[in-house]
Amino acid sequence: MKINRYRLSNGLRIIHACDEALQMVYVNLLYGVGARNEQYEYTGIAHLFEHLMFEGTPEVPSFDEPLERAGGENNAYTNNDITNYYISLPGQNAELAFWMESDRMCNIDLTEESVAVQRQVVIEEFKQEHLNRPYGDVSMLLRPMAFKHHPYRWSTIGRKPSHIANVPVEVLRDFYSRYYAPDNAILAVVGNISFEQVVEWSEKWFGAIPAKGVGNTSLPVEPRQVRQRRKTVYRNVPQDALYMVFHMGGRCDSDFFPCDVISDILSNGYSGRLMARLVRKKKIFTKIDAFVSDSIDPGLFSIYGRVAQGVTLEKAEEALWRELELLQKQLVPKSEIEKVRNRFESEHIFRNLSGENLAGNLAVAEWRGAAESLFDEVTSYRKVTPEEVRSAARELFRKGNSSVLYYRRKQK
Repeated sequence: MKINRYRLSNGLRIIHACDEALQMVYVNLLYGVGARNEQYEYTGIAHLFEHLMFEGTPEVPSFDEPLERAGGENNAYTNNDITNYYISLPGQNAELAFWMESDRMCNIDLTEESVAVQRQVVIEEFKQEHLNRPYGDVSMLLRPMAFKHHPYRWSTIGRKPSHIANVPVEVLRDFYSRYYAPDNAILAVVGNISFEQVVEWSEKWFGAIPAKGVGNTSLPVEPRQVRQRRKTVYRNVPQDALYMVFHMGGRCDSDFFPCDVISDILSNGYSGRLMARLVRKKKIFTKIDAFVSDSIDPGLFSIYGRVAQGVTLEKAEEALWRELELLQKQLVPKSEIEKVRNRFESEHIFRNLSGENLAGNLAVAEWRGAAESLFDEVTSYRKVTPEEVRSAARELFRKGNSSVLYYRRKQK
């Protein structure tokens, strides 16, 4: 697939891919701002802004209504690194997305009244998803265990609801003015639409918005962890659970693909080592999973498992360490790695069949360095060798590199 690119004088990057088979046009606007850009005293702001951006502007009081009348849909997501907004529209109405996204890039009206509504929405989400749901506070416990300096030490939702409740509107206005800017954004457009049309509408609707001079955010580097960190909590949950996280490289670092291969070797469905050996065979856990963070800065390799009734957390942890030590000592058979590669390749192809997913994935790939790298990921996985897997496991699964959380069921 041919990728076209263009850059406006204000810094907005345009990525385009034409697919004449698609009936809809997919417009994805990525901003290079997430929880990592927040202040320690005011966390959860990036996620709050995801909500505020749907509050409308003086020009468009309701963001959803015009899109729905034009046959379109829209949504957004926020993580620690980025905030991503996406719209799908019939081709004949696609210009509407350019106008509306450009309008809210510079015209959101941040008043006490408009902010108050979304404050409450986000606070309720915080309570429902993280404070009142079983195991919902795990990320809030693990992140500050693993990170002592980098802002990855808090979740996207924030450190506590009071940060959302009490953040001054002036702080929100400064955040919006600083990060919601054309020179901090990537516009990806996919569908049956010409590159010339995309450039014309981009210039028309975004060209007059001034650049803000957004530079790279200087963040503290997390020091190498050399001692294991442990914590035990008691909660009203149905089962004891074990959580372990290990520091690993960021999405663009050399160890990312070997670590991702390791996560699939351990938890690639029912045939993954942890499921096959510790759940189905030994019945130590009732469920278990391993996954990598997809963060731009060095992140975490995570393992979590619900412990079977009658099994202690100590026994479960010992069994898990034995499996991790095998990866450090023995070469993984090539056939096992090949199975992981094949599954990744099929999932990668499937993920990018959707025009909406493709637009979002191209924007993220461009933000990381180059949109074309999206199509090189399969090759990167194919290059991972058993020796690289063992080497990565030896660095990754050092006990001094781990943070271990015992999540115990509170006895009645």
